[in-house]
Amino acid sequence: MELEGQVRIPSGCAIAAMISRTGRKMTGEKIVKSMANMHARSNGLGGGFAGYGIYPEYKDFYALHIFFDDRTARKNCEAYLKERFEIVHSERIMTRTIPEITDEPVIWRYFVSPFQSLLSSMQLDENEFVARVVMKINSDMTGAYVFSSGKNMGTFKAVGYPEDVGVFYKLDEYEGYSWIAHGRYPTNTPGWWGGAHPFSLLDYSVVHNGEISSYDANRRYIEMFGYKCTLQTDTEVITYIIDYLLRRQKLDLQNIANIIAAPFWNTIDAIEDMEKRNLLKYLRTVYSSLLITGPFSIILGFNGGLMALNDRLKLRSMVVGEKEDISYIASEESAIRVIEPEVENVWAPAGGEPVIIRVKEGAE
Repeated sequence: MELEGQVRIPSGCAIAAMISRTGRKMTGEKIVKSMANMHARSNGLGGGFAGYGIYPEYKDFYALHIFFDDRTARKNCEAYLKERFEIVHSERIMTRTIPEITDEPVIWRYFVSPFQSLLSSMQLDENEFVARVVMKINSDMTGAYVFSSGKNMGTFKAVGYPEDVGVFYKLDEYEGYSWIAHGRYPTNTPGWWGGAHPFSLLDYSVVHNGEISSYDANRRYIEMFGYKCTLQTDTEVITYIIDYLLRRQKLDLQNIANIIAAPFWNTIDAIEDMEKRNLLKYLRTVYSSLLITGPFSIILGFNGGLMALNDRLKLRSMVVGEKEDISYIASEESAIRVIEPEVENVWAPAGGEPVIIRVKEGAE
């Protein structure tokens, strides 16, 4: 009889999300319950969540969630931050002591605003400045790792099963209009706190089920633009690709999907609409190194919405459903029905077909 850990399960990992299109606040309890229903898709080497709208009292400040190995690393990192930001509030992220989560680092959060004088002298906008600080800390500062850096959102992750991670971080005490979640079954990379999903940069956070066979090509391309892949897992590069295309290149989500899960050339050639056909050819040609190959399903969280996307062959499962103002996404339909038995409009998106859900303007 095969025992857990003795056999590779390439379809492992669980992803889930829920979002209120009217901006209604929801605690983290339901998304934790949804992930618990997919317990068998994880192996305890990583779980995590991201919530949006959870810091209304500090909504205008960047919320930096940071793992530290020890007090010395925290002291050094804080000195670095104080030279670059006004720190309006800082505190240890409160957690529950539970036997299922062990070897936890020192976990702090800082609500910060970049010094305007630095932005002017460096001729950078706030987002680019914060992104560069995150890259610098994560690549060069021993014992410190920024794992969340957006406004009015936060990522919470650890080594453990996702339902235990949710209890550990007290997600039942947070309220947000949108949640994404991940349970990890690493196949090619180590299980460690920084390697758990979601991977976040600014307000973008990504959870991923699958393997990226194009990782080296994607990484080499994106690192030409200042990104640094240091976290020992292929998923990290997806977050940077999306940040590059969405924030720097100003592309919309549909065209980003047309790049990272691009249609096959024969599919493009068969499109009758010449304008659409030429656009897809242009995107495939100009951004060819950002095509993600291999099986994947991903969920992207961002301020005001979600995007779910399968690889173009749909080699990983993903189901979407709705009930009233809530949209649900999960690797399995059962993970939706366990938290909303009366879910409606259930469907499985086609390969390469993005599902984009936005909160009503002003409601978030």
